[in-house]
Amino acid sequence: MKLLQAKLVKYDAPQKAKALGVYPYFRKIESDQDTEVLINGKKVLMFGSNSYMGLTNHPKIKEAAIAATKKYGTGCAGSRFLNGTLDIHVELEDRLARFVGKEEAIVYSTGFQVNLGVVSCLTGREDYIIWDELDHASIIEGRRLSFSTSLKYKHNDMESLEKVLKSCKEDKVKLIVTDGVFSMEGDVAKLPEIVALAKKYNASVMVDEAHGIGVFGKQGRGTCDHFEVTKDVDLIMGTFSKSFASLGGFIATDSITANFLRHNSRSYIFSASITPASTAAVSAALDIIENEPERMENLWAVTHYALDGFRNMGCEIGNTSTPIIPLFIRDNEKTFRVTRMLFDEGVFVNPVVAPAVSPNDTLIRFSLMATHTKKQVDFALDKINKCFKQLDII
Repeated sequence: MKLLQAKLVKYDAPQKAKALGVYPYFRKIESDQDTEVLINGKKVLMFGSNSYMGLTNHPKIKEAAIAATKKYGTGCAGSRFLNGTLDIHVELEDRLARFVGKEEAIVYSTGFQVNLGVVSCLTGREDYIIWDELDHASIIEGRRLSFSTSLKYKHNDMESLEKVLKSCKEDKVKLIVTDGVFSMEGDVAKLPEIVALAKKYNASVMVDEAHGIGVFGKQGRGTCDHFEVTKDVDLIMGTFSKSFASLGGFIATDSITANFLRHNSRSYIFSASITPASTAAVSAALDIIENEPERMENLWAVTHYALDGFRNMGCEIGNTSTPIIPLFIRDNEKTFRVTRMLFDEGVFVNPVVAPAVSPNDTLIRFSLMATHTKKQVDFALDKINKCFKQLDII
C-alpha cells in the first residue's frame, strides 16, 4: 500500500456508521425534488431541501430548460471569458442586477465558485477579510486562498466585529463578509448594525444571500432588501440551486468591482460557463417568484406554524426565525440514530454532526418549502415528537 492510501485508510467513520445502519448520506432519490420523494421505492416527506420556493419540478421551468437545450445545446464548451458567453447569460445578468438593486451582476457556474472566486481575489496582501465564524464553507475557502489578513469575529456579535475593525490599519481595505441567513442555524445577520460599523470604519460589505433570496424582502429580493441596506452593501451574492431551482450563482455589485472580477476571479475565468438549460431555468424561476407572491406567503405561513410546533414540543431550536429550523441534539450518535429513525417513519431530514460542528452542537436541519402543507408539517411534528422522546432528546 502506498503512503497516501496508508494514511487515508485510517479514516473509517463512514464504514462504522454503515455497520451500525445509521449512515445518512448519499440517499438515492428516484423522483423529482418535491415535498414528497421516492427513495428505494419508499415515499418520504422531504424536509431537507433548499428549494424554498418549491420550483424544482415546476412545468414552466422544465419547459424553459428544454427549449434552451434545443436552441443552444447541452453545454458551452468553454469559459465565459473565451467562447462560453451566450446572449441569455448576459440577459440573465442584467435581470439579476436589477432584481437585487445593483449596477451589474456576474453569473458563475456554481454558488460555491462565486464565494471562492470573489473573496479570494478582491483584497491584497496588506488588506483584511473579516468574517463571521459561522459563514458558509465557500467563504472560508475563499478567504484561505486570499493573501490578505483573515480576521474572524464571533457569530452575529457586533462588539466582537467592532473590536476586529478597530485592530485594522485605517488606510487598508477591510472587507466584511457574512451570510444573510446562516445555512445551518437559520438565524439572520444583523445587517443594519454591520453596515453602520462598516461606515464608521470605512469598510466594505459582502452578503451571501444564498438562503435569503426568495425568502426575505420585496418579491424575495433577500435580506439586504428586507433591512433596506442594499445601497450600503457593496457585494450581494446569490445561488441558483435553492429558490431559483437550478444550478449556478452570481455576484452583484458596482461596475468598477464587476470589471475587476471579470478579469481576475479565477473560478470564473477558468471554469466552463453555466449550461443553457440552467440559465433559462433561472430566468423562468425569476418570473414565477416575481409574479406569484402567494408562494412566499405560504412559505412563511408553514414556517411560523412549524416554529410554533417545535417550541410547544420543547425542542431546542436556537435563534432561528426562518424556514431553516435547527433541532439541536447535541450528541453525534443520537443525531445519526434519530435521522435513521425519522427516515423509517417517513420523514427525510439532514443531520449536521462533527466535525462540521462541535460534538456538543450537533443538530437535525429541518427546512421548509413554499409547497409544504400544514398537514405535512403535522405529520413530521408527530414523528419527530415520537422519535425524540424515544431517545430522551425531549
